[in-house]
Amino acid sequence: MAKIFQRPAALTGKAFHYCPGCTHGIVHRIIAQCIDELGIREDTIGVCPVGCSVFAYEYFNCDMIEAAHGRAPAVATGVKRVLPDRVVFTYQGDGDLAAIGTAEVVHAAARGEKITTIFINNAVFGMTGGQMAPTTLVGQKTTTTPKGRDRETTGSPLRVAELLSTVEGAVYVARVSVHNPASVIRAKKAIKKAFEVQLQGLGFAIVEVLSTCPTNWGLSPVEALEWLEKNMVPIFPLGEFRKPAEWDKNGTGEGASC
Repeated sequence: MAKIFQRPAALTGKAFHYCPGCTHGIVHRIIAQCIDELGIREDTIGVCPVGCSVFAYEYFNCDMIEAAHGRAPAVATGVKRVLPDRVVFTYQGDGDLAAIGTAEVVHAAARGEKITTIFINNAVFGMTGGQMAPTTLVGQKTTTTPKGRDRETTGSPLRVAELLSTVEGAVYVARVSVHNPASVIRAKKAIKKAFEVQLQGLGFAIVEVLSTCPTNWGLSPVEALEWLEKNMVPIFPLGEFRKPAEWDKNGTGEGASC
């Protein structure tokens, strides 16, 4: 019998530790598929964050490095500069990238570091107990905002894609989601483009992925997907915010927009 679907070679056989309904696993799979399709697994080095995906080094079947909290872009910068022929990516959550690691990602983008960042936005600190994150929505209840996030005292959610789209060194910036099959397909196309930017040596690329956290949201997996679509997408609109001018000229990176 012919196989029409199987585990990507860029994933190990280890079972994910994520909570039921968490969409980290979906994002891991589509990253691995992109690595396989581009034929870069033997040349790829990933940098893991601190957070729910801290054990990503056990799941990706390529060279992986564990970084201190928020420092993945700095570690990736060092790796890429020492080994410029490698494909280097970071995988980071909103606590890792948008809180403690804000400076690292902004300045990596400003320098135009030739790395790829996958940024998981689930609007909450997942691993440490569901506290408010920089991406938490106004009015959203968390363990540190039991009455809902108050704009007057804690501000509004940080829109990372929009922020980095203003940075000249960031040549590809997109936001996608994985709340339904069509969105997963578009997310994969964006992530593949982000790797292609690096392969072409054009500069920094980041894909923000809206993701669920059923456990800390206090919802079932299905309810969490619905909550993401209804509440997060209007605040964090999907799409490509910046892409290389070269692509418009020669068609490289062509594909459905996000």
